[in-house]
Amino acid sequence: MSKVITVKFGGTSLADAEQIKKVAEIVKSNPERRYLVASAPGKRFKDDIKVTDLLYSCYSEFAKGDEFSGTLAKIKERYASIISDLGVDFDISSEINGIEYELKKYPPVDYLASRGEYLNSKIIADFLGWPFVDAAEIIFFNENGFLDEAKTFMTTAEKLKSLQNAVIPGFYGSMPDGSIKTFSRGGSDVTGSIVARSVNADMYENWTDVSGMLSADPRIVENPKVIEYITYTELRELSYMGASVLHEDAVFPVRKAGIPINIRNTNSPSDNGTVISASLPKDIKRSAVTGIAGRKGFTSIRVEKSQMNGQTGFGARLLYIFSRNGIPFEHCPTGIDTLSVVVNGSLFDSKREDILREIKNELLPDFITIEKNLAVIAVVGEGMVSVCGVAAKIFKSLAEAGINIRMIDQGSDELNIIIGVDDSDYEKSINVLYNSMIKDGR
Repeated sequence: MSKVITVKFGGTSLADAEQIKKVAEIVKSNPERRYLVASAPGKRFKDDIKVTDLLYSCYSEFAKGDEFSGTLAKIKERYASIISDLGVDFDISSEINGIEYELKKYPPVDYLASRGEYLNSKIIADFLGWPFVDAAEIIFFNENGFLDEAKTFMTTAEKLKSLQNAVIPGFYGSMPDGSIKTFSRGGSDVTGSIVARSVNADMYENWTDVSGMLSADPRIVENPKVIEYITYTELRELSYMGASVLHEDAVFPVRKAGIPINIRNTNSPSDNGTVISASLPKDIKRSAVTGIAGRKGFTSIRVEKSQMNGQTGFGARLLYIFSRNGIPFEHCPTGIDTLSVVVNGSLFDSKREDILREIKNELLPDFITIEKNLAVIAVVGEGMVSVCGVAAKIFKSLAEAGINIRMIDQGSDELNIIIGVDDSDYEKSINVLYNSMIKDGR
């Protein structure tokens, strides 16, 4: 039985006709690439405007009663240019007129936002000579706006099993009443994952403008290594810190089905990219640390109380104070008589006095210490658990660079080590850790 690959192409990969031609070459170079999920056209150059952003602007103008025909004309012009350069016979005027007609009925904003993917997919389907399948007919949300997985997987599988190839627009589906509902921005990744799961694909290729996931932020580290293989668990840890090229919800449908994801570069299709899977190949050799990521702007609230460990529910009551004030906690390092709660600094500042008053009144602490401007860095790698001295090397490299560690936290699975440093030391710390643990690491 031949393999099946589902491919998703992002906005930069489909920004203009030349990019779409590259996509066509990639798809046709491998007959196993049978189902294509398309995004709306992205930026063609630095100061360009994404089609989806133009659509949101158009809707905003319409909703405020302003003249929106100029923005709609820009959208039409963008697609007209693609159609002309591709040499396809596609009536964009009729499509735009239809959108304008629907817009005057005052549909939800999701309808207009979804038209970027809808139009681009129809044009690409025409260019490839493949059937077009409207996502609204196969992807369904329930009354509460959540994905109806059972109905979606069943309907998508039933629809696509009779089609050798198909182009499906990303980003949207339909509500029970037939109205259009979108995922959050970047949701075409989710559509691709849903299609891959529904057809039981052997691989979900996610094509973008980078050659895979990088082991550190390229805005901080010069030419960081590409991660060739990463597990879903490692990806989750790094994505939490903002280091991801995927919409985070895109992982779950394929992860459940054991389908690997391959992040590839449309502009460099010969690059292998990054493969994301449940487990690593047995013969793979790599350093103990897979990647390093972090974020600035945290605050640590350190609560000290004598014999805290003997007070049942102390930690639960402390966290509940943050919860009822709408402040989620990020990390919670503990000691025998101390418990620290690390939270988003700006969120905490908005409720600071209320939270501190409640802690004092309800928990009667001996001391409360506030540490602001904390950067949190995650050093992630499944290999750390089997290699001695990783933590020692991390701490030694930071100490030798003159960086003071303000917090240390490690998960029980030893998948990551969390380090807190001053915001001012963040970029330096990332570079030090990358150079010692990945670039020159073991």
